Amino acid sequence: MAAFYSGIHLKLKSSQTPWEDKLKLARFAWVSSQCLLPNKEQVLLDWCTHALTRRYTQKVEFSENVLEGLWFYLDDLLHSRKLHSLLKQGKAISLRLNMAQLLLDRLQECARVGPENTACVSTILSVCQGLLSSPALSSVFTTKYELIVDLLAKFCTLACRELQQPLLTEPLMTESSACHDEEMTERLPPQPTRDLDSSQNEPIIENSPDQPASDANRAPPKPMENIRSANVFDVLLQVLHCYLSVQRQQANPNRVFTMVTNQLIQPLTLLRHLLTSGEFAPSHTHLGLRQQLSRDIRIKIDATLQLALFPSEHLTSYTEELLPSKVDSGKRGPKAVKGLLKPVTAILSKLSARGSCEPPLHYAVKSNTLSLLYKFFLESYAKKRGSDEAHRMLCFYFLARLVPVLEVCVDGQSPSPANAEQPVPASPGETAPPLSLSSPESWSLALLALESLLSQSLSADIYNVAADKIRHEEVQLKFYRALGQMLFNQVQPSIPAWYRCLKMLLCLNHLILEPDLDQLLSSAWVNSGCVEARVQRARQLMVCSLLQTYTKLRQLPRLFSELLSVICQPALGDLRPLLLSESISASLRTCLLDTPASQGLEICSLVLESIKRCILPGLVREEREAEKMEIDGGGNDEVENREMDLERNDASMNLFSLSHLLNVVLFSLKTLDSASPVTIVRQSQGVMEVMQQVAMDLLHLLSTEKRARSSAKRTPGKGKKNLELKEPEIKVGAAWEQKTQEAALLLRYTWVEVDTLFSIHCGKYTSLQAAAASQPEAGAPVLTQIQSLLSGEIVPAGLPPPPRRPVSGLLLKLLTLQQMKKALLESPSLSEPSAAALLNTAARFILAKSELEASPDGGQAWDGQVASVNANSSHVAHWHLVASNLPLIAPYLSGEDVGCVADALVHSLLSRPSDGGKARPAGALTVSLISSQLLQSPVLAELPSLFSATMCSLTRRIVGVLKAAHVAKACPTLLKYQEKGIGASDGGRPPASTHREAIVQDILASSKTGEAFVLLTAAQRSELVDALQILTNLNPDGMNSEDLSSIFLLLLFMLTSTASRSDPVAADPAGSGDDALFLLELLNIMTCLLEGRSFQSVLTFIHGGTLLQASVSSLLWHSNNGRFQATGGSEWLDFIKAVQSFIRSLVQLIIIRNRSIRLNLDQFASYLTSKEMANMQIVADKPGASISSVHILLASLTSFSQAMTSNLGRRKPIDQTLTQMLTRMTASLGPAVEAVLKPQTVSQSVIQPACILGQAFMVEVVTVMLHCELSSRSVEDENKQADTQFALSHMTLYQGFCRQILKEISSAHRPLDFLVSSLHFLSAFYKAVEKTREEREVEQQGKEKAEKELNELYMQILQNVHRLLTASWLSEDDVCELEPAVQELLRHLLEKSTTGRFNLLLLLIREGLVTGKLRAGNYREVLSAAIITKLVSCCLLPEPCAKALWLIAPQIISAMVFLVKSSSQDASLTLPFTVPTVTSMTSLLRQGEGLIANPHHVILVLGALQLLPLDHLSPSVYQAAFLAVHEALFAIIQCHPQVMLNAAPSFLNVFYRLVASIMQEGRQRGDSDTDGDVYLQCARLIERMYSHIAATSESFTKLSAFMVAQYVTELQKVTLRPDVKLHLTEGIYRILDLCGEQDIKFLVAGLQMGVRVVFNELYTSYTHYHKAQRQGEDKYTV
Repeated sequence: MAAFYSGIHLKLKSSQTPWEDKLKLARFAWVSSQCLLPNKEQVLLDWCTHALTRRYTQKVEFSENVLEGLWFYLDDLLHSRKLHSLLKQGKAISLRLNMAQLLLDRLQECARVGPENTACVSTILSVCQGLLSSPALSSVFTTKYELIVDLLAKFCTLACRELQQPLLTEPLMTESSACHDEEMTERLPPQPTRDLDSSQNEPIIENSPDQPASDANRAPPKPMENIRSANVFDVLLQVLHCYLSVQRQQANPNRVFTMVTNQLIQPLTLLRHLLTSGEFAPSHTHLGLRQQLSRDIRIKIDATLQLALFPSEHLTSYTEELLPSKVDSGKRGPKAVKGLLKPVTAILSKLSARGSCEPPLHYAVKSNTLSLLYKFFLESYAKKRGSDEAHRMLCFYFLARLVPVLEVCVDGQSPSPANAEQPVPASPGETAPPLSLSSPESWSLALLALESLLSQSLSADIYNVAADKIRHEEVQLKFYRALGQMLFNQVQPSIPAWYRCLKMLLCLNHLILEPDLDQLLSSAWVNSGCVEARVQRARQLMVCSLLQTYTKLRQLPRLFSELLSVICQPALGDLRPLLLSESISASLRTCLLDTPASQGLEICSLVLESIKRCILPGLVREEREAEKMEIDGGGNDEVENREMDLERNDASMNLFSLSHLLNVVLFSLKTLDSASPVTIVRQSQGVMEVMQQVAMDLLHLLSTEKRARSSAKRTPGKGKKNLELKEPEIKVGAAWEQKTQEAALLLRYTWVEVDTLFSIHCGKYTSLQAAAASQPEAGAPVLTQIQSLLSGEIVPAGLPPPPRRPVSGLLLKLLTLQQMKKALLESPSLSEPSAAALLNTAARFILAKSELEASPDGGQAWDGQVASVNANSSHVAHWHLVASNLPLIAPYLSGEDVGCVADALVHSLLSRPSDGGKARPAGALTVSLISSQLLQSPVLAELPSLFSATMCSLTRRIVGVLKAAHVAKACPTLLKYQEKGIGASDGGRPPASTHREAIVQDILASSKTGEAFVLLTAAQRSELVDALQILTNLNPDGMNSEDLSSIFLLLLFMLTSTASRSDPVAADPAGSGDDALFLLELLNIMTCLLEGRSFQSVLTFIHGGTLLQASVSSLLWHSNNGRFQATGGSEWLDFIKAVQSFIRSLVQLIIIRNRSIRLNLDQFASYLTSKEMANMQIVADKPGASISSVHILLASLTSFSQAMTSNLGRRKPIDQTLTQMLTRMTASLGPAVEAVLKPQTVSQSVIQPACILGQAFMVEVVTVMLHCELSSRSVEDENKQADTQFALSHMTLYQGFCRQILKEISSAHRPLDFLVSSLHFLSAFYKAVEKTREEREVEQQGKEKAEKELNELYMQILQNVHRLLTASWLSEDDVCELEPAVQELLRHLLEKSTTGRFNLLLLLIREGLVTGKLRAGNYREVLSAAIITKLVSCCLLPEPCAKALWLIAPQIISAMVFLVKSSSQDASLTLPFTVPTVTSMTSLLRQGEGLIANPHHVILVLGALQLLPLDHLSPSVYQAAFLAVHEALFAIIQCHPQVMLNAAPSFLNVFYRLVASIMQEGRQRGDSDTDGDVYLQCARLIERMYSHIAATSESFTKLSAFMVAQYVTELQKVTLRPDVKLHLTEGIYRILDLCGEQDIKFLVAGLQMGVRVVFNELYTSYTHYHKAQRQGEDKYTV
C-alpha cells in the first residue's frame, strides 16, 4: 500500500493515466492521511493549476466533465480548513502566477459572451473568493497592481451585466451533472473581510453564508442564477476590499490616478449608479442582493474613487489646471514633484466618453457621478491647510468645469460644451452627438445634478461675496448669474429640482437673481401652474425662501413692487394658480411680523395703487367703450365683445389676487395701539381711506353694469342682435362680474375688520365707519348696514345666488358678523325696537340652515383662506364660520336652529373618515375636525342651549339604534320613546320624568330576572360605541340635571338590559358575541358622568346601593351566560379596571353625599357577601364554570374596600360604619383568594386557568385585603384599651405571598405591573409586621424574636430591591416607572428604622458607588446604588438616621462626581447611566439645603457637569442630558446661594455650555426639523435660568457683560429658529437689565466687528421693547 501511495505523484504526471483517474487520485491524495507526498499541498495545487493552464492553452485535451471536476477540486482545496490552518501556521504555499491571468480570461468570457456559455461560473467565482480570503494566496493578484485593477474591472463589468439583465427573460444556468467519486473534507466557512487600514472609518463586512455547497450537493443539476448573482456581489465586495488595501500601499499616486481613470472610473460609476438607482431596485430583489451588501459595495467604491482621484499629492496639479494664471501668479514655486498635467480633463473626458454602458444610461450615470466627484473634491481639498480663500476658489473653478459637462447652455454656450478644454472621447469610435435635453427626463437629471452641486457649494461655504467682489472681479457672481439665466431661458416649471436650483442660487446671494427678479416671480410664482404635489411643495419652499431673504434685507416693499407689476401683466395661461397658498401665507405672516410697520403699510399702498392704476382704469374704460358701442350701433361685432369679456375676466382675476394679497398683509401687520407713532397712525389712516375709495369704486362699477344690463333689456334698439348672446359669452361675462364682486366684498370686509380693530386699540386713529355714521347724509348706522347686507342692496342683482357663489356668500356672512359685533358693542343700537329682530335675522343668515342641512358627508378639506374657497370646500368654510362664532350668534337663534346646529355637529362627528384624516394635507380643516375641536373646547359648555340640544341629538341617535335592534320582550322604555320621540314636539328638550322612571323600572326588572330586553348585533354595537365616543369628550359639568340623569340612566339601561346577538353578516361571528369591549366603553363613560356636579339628580330616581347592585349583577349575568369570551388579554384586564373605577367612584360619591350611607353601603355589602360568595366558591371548585365571574367579584370586593378605606377618618359614626363593612369584605376576600389560588388538577387548569389575569391582579387583591385589615384594626385600636393585642386574621396568607414575591421579584424577567404591585404589597406587609412587633414588645422573648424577624425581612427586601434595580431586562423607562413604588417602600422601611438597619443601607450604597465596577462594565449595579441614594434622600428619616445620612453625604457626592467624570468619556452611557447619576446628585443637593456645610462639594458637582456630553446626541438623549444639567444648576442656585459668591464663574461656564448647545441644536435646519418641541422646551428652561440668575444679581452683576458677550458670540455663528430665538432673547434681556452704562460701552468697544453688529441689533430691540416695558412697570412699583 505504501508503494502505491508513493507512486501517486508519478501517476498524476503520467500521460498514460486517464484524466478521470488522475482526478480521483488527486482527491484521494488530499483527503488521505496515509498518502505521504513531500509538500503534498503545494504539489497538488501546482498539478491542478498546471492542468487547467494547459487545457486553456490547448496543449492538452480532456472532456468538459473533467474540466468542471478540476475547477471543483481547486475550489475545494482553496476553501478547505486544512489548507487555511497550514497557512496560519506559516507554511509557504502559493499558486502559479499565470493562474491570475487564467482567472481574468475566464471572467472576461463571462462578461463578454454571457455566463450561460461558460463552464462552472459559480465555481470560478468561488475560486476567486478562496484566493482572496488569504493574503498568501491572493498574492497572485496583489503582487502586481495591474492585475488587481484588471480583476476589479472584470468583476464590475460582470456585476453590471447581472443588474441590467431583464428580470423575466434571464436565461437559466445549470451546473454540470458530473459525479464526483469521493467527497472532500469539510469546507471552511467564509472568512470575514476586514479592512487592514484602521484609519478608514468603514464597517467590517462579513460575507454572505450562501456559498456553493459541497460536491455531493452540487452534483444534481438545478438553476443557479440567483446563487451565482449573489455570489458575484459577495466576491465583488471582497475584491474591492483587497484592491483598496493594494491601492493604499502604492507609492506613486500618479500611477494610481492613471490606472483608475483609464480602467476603473467607468465601470465603478456605472455599478454605483445601478446600485443606487430606484429604477433597478427590482433587480436587487430578484438577484437576492441584500441592502447592507449593496451599501458596503457603494462605500468601497466611494473610497476607491476618492483616494485615487483626489489625493493630497494632486492638489498642486488641480491648482495648476483649474486656477487662472493671474489668480495663482506669484504663488507657484518650482515644481519639486512631477505631477499630472490635466487631471480634471482626464476625469471628465472619461465620464463624457460613450460606449461604456447602454446609451439610455449614459447621461444618468454622468450626471450622478458629477455631484459625487464634487463631494469628494470638497472633502479632500476644501479644508486643507493654507489659504482658505485659495481653496474656496479652487473648489469653485472645479464646479465651473463640472457644470458644462451636464450639457446645459451656460453663458451663451451651446448645449454641448465646445470650449478648448472640452473633454475628448476616449476613442474615435465613441464619438456621438450631444444628448438632447428636450425630453423631461434629461432635464430632470440635469437639474437634479445641478441642484446637488449648488447645495454642496452652499454647505461648503465656497462663495465669499466680499472676497469675490474685491479680489476676483466677481467671477463667481457672473458664473451663478449665467446659471440663473440658463434656468430662466429653459423654464421647467413641472420639475421640482428647477425650483430648488433657484432656491440654492437665492441662498448663495440674492444679487444672483435680482436682475431677473421679474422673471423669477413670473415663472416660479405667479404663472407656475403645475398642480403636482411635489412641484407645489418645491415651489412654495422657494417662494418662502424668497420672502425670508428680502425680509432680512429690509427690502420687502421692493419685492412686492416687482410682484405687483408681474401680477398686473396679462396671464400667460388660461388660469393662474392661487397666489398665496397656505404655507406661503404663513411664511408671509411671519415675515411681516419682523418687518417695520412703515414697510408693511407701504406694501399695502403699493397694492392699492396697482389696483387703481392697472385694474380699475381698464375696467372703467372698457365699460365706457361698451356703452358707446351700444349707442352708436357698432356693437354688432361679437368677436370684439368676447375679447372684451375675456380681458375683463383676466383683469378681475388679477383684481381678486391683489385683494387677497392685501387681506393677508393687513391681517398680518401688528395692530395700532396707543404707543404707535403718529406717523404710523397717519400712514394707516391714509391706507384705509384709499382702500375705502377703491372698494366703493368697485361696487359702483358693478352697479353701473347692472343698470346698463337693465337698460339694454328695456331698449333693444339697434343692438338687439348683439344682445342675443351665446351661452359661453354669457358665462364669460358673468365670470368677470362674479370675480369682481368677490374682490369688492373681500376689500370691504378687510377694510371693515381692520378699521374696527384700529379704532378699538388706538385712540389716535379716527374710524372711517364712525365718521360716516355721524353724518346722516353720508352714511347709515350699524343696524341700517346690517339691513342693507341682508336685503342684498350692497351686492348687485343679476348674479347667481350666494350658495352658487361660495366666496361671495362667505364674505357676506363675514360682513354681517362684523356688523353684529359692532352693534353689540354699541349700547344705543341695542335699545332700538328693531334691534332684536334684526340680530335674529342676521344670526339666521349667518347660520344658513339650508346650507347646513345640505352639507355632504365627504372629507372635503379647506386650508383656511378665503381665496381658496370653492364649491367643494364651501361647506367646510361655512361650518368653520358658524362653529368659531357660536358664542356670538347662539343667543339669537331659535330652538329649532340650535337643534339644527347640534344635529350637524353630531352628524359630522359620526361620519368622520375612518383613516383619521391622514389623507388630508397638513394643516387643512375638515368638517369633522372642526366639530372635534368644538367638542373638546370649553366653549360648548358655556352655551347651555346648544349643549342640551347636542345631548338631545345624541340621545336620539342612541335610542334610534336601540329601536332598530331586536327586542326580546316588551320594554317600557322603548314604548315610552315610541309614544313621544325625544325632541320631536318640545323643541329638542330632554325626555320627561316619565321616561326616566320607565328606564329605572326596566333596569330593576333586568337586574332581578337577569334577562336582556334588547339584543344588539355587532354593527349596532359599533354605532353605539361611536356615539359613546362623542359623549366621552363632553364635559359632564356642562350638563344640566335633566340631561345628565337621562343620559346616565339610558347608559345604565344599556349596561343592564342589552346583550349581544349573533350577526350572520359579521366578518367575525365568533367575536361578535363578546360584550366586554362594549361594556368597557359604557363603564368608562358612566364613571366620567359620576363626576358631574348635577349627578345628584340621578340618585333621586335610583338609590346608590341599588345602582351598584344592578350594575354588578348585570355584569355577573353576562359572565355566567358566556358573554365574555376573550378573558386572557389586555382588553379583559382593562375591563376589570373599568369595573373597579366605576365602583370606587360611585361609593366615594355615596359617602361624600352623606345621605343614607349605611343603608346604601349595607345593601351592596350584603349582596356581595351573601349568595355570591357561595357561587364564587362553586365556580372556583367545579371545572367548566366561568372564571370571569370570579374576576368580576374580586374586582367588586377590592374596589368597594378601597373606596371605604380611603374615606376612614372623616367622622367617628362614618368610621364605625365603614369598619364594619371592611370586616365583612375582608372575611369574604380571604376565602375567595384562597379558592382562586388553590392548586388545580391538570384538567381543571386547562378549562379554568386560575391566574388568567396574571400575578399582578392577585397581588393587588391581597394588598387591598392587607390595607383593609390594617385600617380597620387601627380604627378599632383607637376606640379600645391600650392592652388590646394587634392581630391579622389572614397573616399566614400574607406571609406566603411575601415569601413568593421575594423569591420571584428579581429572579427573572417579570411584567412591570407585577413588579409595581409586589412593591406595594411589600410596603404594606412591612408596615403590618412592624405593627405586630410593637404589640409583641411586652414580652422579652417575643420582643427579641419580633426584632430578629423584622431585621431579616428588612434585609431581604433591601437586597431584592437592589437586585431588581440591577436587572439587565429592565429598560430605562421601566426603572423610571418603578421609582415611585420603590420610594414608597423605602419610606415605610425607614420611617421607624433603627440606626443599625439604616447603616446596612448606607453600607449597600457605599459598596455600590465604586468606579471600578463602572470600568468593568457593571454600570447597572452602580446605577442601582445611585437611584437608591436619590430615593433615600427624599424620605422622611428619623433624626439619628438623618444625621448619619448627611454626615456621609459629601463622600457620596464625591463618589458620584468621579462616576460622572468616568462615564462622560463613553457617550453610550449618557442616557442609561450618566443622566440618572446626575439626577441623584441633584436630589442630594436639593434635599441637603442647609445640611451640606462645605461648599467645596457643591463646586465639585459643577466640575462634573462641565464634562457631561451635550454634542452629537439624538434629540431624546439631548433633552435628558440638558434637563439633568439644568436641574442641577437650578438646585445649586436655589438651595446653595452661598456657593455663588465664590463659584459664579464655574456656574456660568456650565450654563454657557447649555446656551451654546441649544443654539447649535436649535438652529434652522430647513425641512428636516422634526424635533422642534424638544429644543423649544430647552429654550424655555434657558429663559427661566436667565431669570433666576438676574434675581441673584449680587453674585453675577460683575459678570453680566461677559454673559452677554458669550451669548452674542454664539448667536453670530448660527441662525436660530424663531421660536427658540424668542425665548433666548427674552432671557438675555434679563441679563441686560443688570448691565450698566459702562458695561454697554465695554461691549461695544471690545466685541469684534461681526459680533458687534449682532449686539447692536440685540441692544436696539432690548431698548425698544423690553426696557420701555420694564420702566413702565417700575413706575407703578412700590
